[in-house]
Amino acid sequence: MLNPSWQIRSRSRKCAVSGEAFHDGETIVTALFPDPDSSGYLRHDYSLAAWDARPADAEPPFSSWRTVFAAVEVEEKADPMKREDPESLLRRLVEEDENHTENVRYILAVMLERQKLLVETDSQHMPTGILRVYEHRKTGEAFIIRDPNIPLTQVEQVQEEVIFLLENGGRRTPTAPVETETPEENPPADSPSSETTPGETAAPPLDESEEQATEDLDPSPETHPGPTA
Repeated sequence: MLNPSWQIRSRSRKCAVSGEAFHDGETIVTALFPDPDSSGYLRHDYSLAAWDARPADAEPPFSSWRTVFAAVEVEEKADPMKREDPESLLRRLVEEDENHTENVRYILAVMLERQKLLVETDSQHMPTGILRVYEHRKTGEAFIIRDPNIPLTQVEQVQEEVIFLLENGGRRTPTAPVETETPEENPPADSPSSETTPGETAAPPLDESEEQATEDLDPSPETHPGPTA
């Protein structure tokens, strides 16, 4: 069962009451209702006349807002090899619905809002936190995103994680070439490093790259400062 905070609801092409098709540029009402069969929400789109004609004792929506219906243009099929952008990354993380990406999903939603691809239409205070409702300006899809209330001390860290994912195709571990070790030549017999006591094996001398790697692994505060508060 999907977490209700991460469901994406597509816009209908017709009124939920009359069944009449919406026309391009028509003002309609979008409403989200609790789904009795799950922990998620149901979406219904209404013409203004149908919404205004709802009886007074009708079920109140979880969230509702007015929007302008626009026919969705057919988009080209996404190239699977294309680098992920914030929107495609958000959609994928929403579909995967993993708890550890909650902060990243919220930051992506805020990024897309600033880029004017998403618009926040409502916010609801729930026992689990604030649920923010976003609408996609082009497709009319509704995103219900939980605000994780990220502490200011962690915002920069989450932003860096978002940038890392975007730069690495959504992967948490960048792809790196496999390095092969080249066997070192044995030192000359008269080399000082070949002098060992009985029962011991001489260790080859460290080259400059190995010395640097050793320094990088030094856990001392001078070389590896702790996280900034």
